[in-house]
Amino acid sequence: MEALEEKIKALGKKAAMLSNEAVRNRNVLSRKERLDLMRQARDASRECQALIQELKRQQAA
Repeated sequence: MEALEEKIKALGKKAAMLSNEAVRNRNVLSRKERLDLMRQARDASRECQALIQELKRQQAA
């Protein structure tokens, strides 16, 4: 269960970092590059949410 919690934290940080990078560098990056960063952030966030649901299931069992 601890490994799952660590993975959740890592994915959450990754999603935030990618999103922040896209916003901070909006004047430097092309639109395509910004969209790609936001897509990666969204994917990391979705995976994080799925792991949170799995953790909740494990805790309920």
